[in-house]
Amino acid sequence: MRAALFGLLMLFCLCCRAEAPVFAPVTPGSALSFPRDYGAHPEFRTEWWYVTGWVETPDKKPLGFQVTFFRSRTEHDPKNPSAFAPRQLVIGHAALSDPEVGRLVHDQRSAREGFGLAWARTGNTDLKLDDWRMVRESSGSYRVTIRSNELTLELRLQPTQPVLVQGEGGYSRKGASPQHASHYYSEPQLTVSGNVGRTGSAAVAVTGSAWLDHEWSSEALQPEATGWDWIGVNLDNGGALMAFQIRNKQGGKLWAHASLRDAAGKVTRYAPDQVSFTPTARWTSPRTDAEYPVAQDVATGPLRWQLTPLQQDQELDSRRSTGAVYWEGAVTVSRDGKRLGRGYLEMTGYVRPMKL
Repeated sequence: MRAALFGLLMLFCLCCRAEAPVFAPVTPGSALSFPRDYGAHPEFRTEWWYVTGWVETPDKKPLGFQVTFFRSRTEHDPKNPSAFAPRQLVIGHAALSDPEVGRLVHDQRSAREGFGLAWARTGNTDLKLDDWRMVRESSGSYRVTIRSNELTLELRLQPTQPVLVQGEGGYSRKGASPQHASHYYSEPQLTVSGNVGRTGSAAVAVTGSAWLDHEWSSEALQPEATGWDWIGVNLDNGGALMAFQIRNKQGGKLWAHASLRDAAGKVTRYAPDQVSFTPTARWTSPRTDAEYPVAQDVATGPLRWQLTPLQQDQELDSRRSTGAVYWEGAVTVSRDGKRLGRGYLEMTGYVRPMKL
């Protein structure tokens, strides 16, 4: 009895002395290095690998897909020796946008890192969440496997272009203060092949193109930020467009940035006052009552880009994992009625303010 009481007392004392972790800051001038930075950065608070793309079935039916792995460092005492201590969480989202269904088909998972069940490894992209996997192979291609009761994705993503480093050498500002930033790079124009299926239908072979974003930070959003609008677009001429704006509680722009890489590889970057998102059509979710600007005009300097969704209902409810509800959808990009490319539009903070 005394030994048990002594053990409980020691556990209580350890808990009282628990130390909060110190998260690594994002600083300018820290050059990205590959393949190291394809892998995880566990010293930072939040990290994600985001793949979005358009594919077609053999009968030319268009589908959109999203696969995301999140890594989150917790507030848990890093000195706790227990193997059960939840130092890092791994979260996964997967979705298929099929107009014949009329809404997103999606699933989500989450687990603490460890025990061979979940990990986000350093040195190269190697992500696992039960039987969900994303691995970067020695060839540079990615192998993505998602199996769930809702959908199945077995995809190979092959790079065709160099990495597109965002911001200033990978230092991407998200606000006026230097600490509100992330390390950020993209891999546009990935060639996609594989199989896609959903509950109630057989898997079919697909081909298409995708965009990969990898971003990590410890304090990306400023306190007055409520969410963001973001696009990643594979242009039909081989170019790539990324643009985002951070919104305040009134819906106004707190910060914005864009980068455009043309077919020859020249990159043009746009300052906050050169980037704007203007809604042209809205859709109200029957589940959350949130109103999303699902069609928008995006300005990057003198250029205008019109976004049209593959379908209006592309809302993803991830309250069982990240706690967020957001709109993540396939869009066609055009100008003066001519298609320029296909990509994805992400909108957060329309149900409640976004918290990373």
